[in-house]
Amino acid sequence: MLRRLFETLVLPPASVLVLFLLGTALLRWRKKIGRTLQVLALAWLWLASTPCVGGMLLHSLQSYPPLDPTAAKPDAQVIVVLSAGTDRIGSEYGGPVIGAMTLQRLRYGITLQRRYQLPMLVSGGKPASNTPTLARMMQEAAEHEFQGDVDWLEEASADTRQNAQFSAKILKAQGITKILLVTTAWHMPRAMSSFEAAGIEATAAPTAFRGQVFASWTSFAPHWTGLRDTCLAMHEWGGRVVYAMTD
Repeated sequence: MLRRLFETLVLPPASVLVLFLLGTALLRWRKKIGRTLQVLALAWLWLASTPCVGGMLLHSLQSYPPLDPTAAKPDAQVIVVLSAGTDRIGSEYGGPVIGAMTLQRLRYGITLQRRYQLPMLVSGGKPASNTPTLARMMQEAAEHEFQGDVDWLEEASADTRQNAQFSAKILKAQGITKILLVTTAWHMPRAMSSFEAAGIEATAAPTAFRGQVFASWTSFAPHWTGLRDTCLAMHEWGGRVVYAMTD
């Protein structure tokens, strides 16, 4: 709870509001400092909302290249696909289903399964107390929507580190130590280090790369997609710092 509160206050737009309110509160006693903080708050909101800033931040995390589809089969025994989020309502489906980012990862995992004929493990715990696990929903989508096969479910994890630890326990029990790891491109560095720390040799299979940063003049104009990308990148960088400090 405290971690989520801290993250909420640090990420925009909450951090913009906090900075602006702090500046407003200081106007009476320190007018120059107060005005400066207000201007900084508005400047931060503008920058954080531009697709170019969000794109550059995400690009800075994409250190693993895509797999070459024409290259030889990687030295891996199983494909591991990590979850990301869910549509908790899913009214049109009659209940919760995996969200867009999880769907991207799963789709690529199924593509790799058909290409390399490898078994698959999907990883993800419960997003809420009244929903199935993400792994269970991923299995449902894989088998009924993509006609793929899911061999193992890891259903207890709540974050990337636990994805790795709990998946490693399942895999090692089967004598498996080499995997093809599927997750979003900008999430891959943290995922790779987590699986390596859990004693699993992972080959990166990133998907959903953030594309061109400077597409046109609109890249410098505030847009909700820019704010989303900035928040995703800051969350990811924050996760890497926390993991580095607690290893």
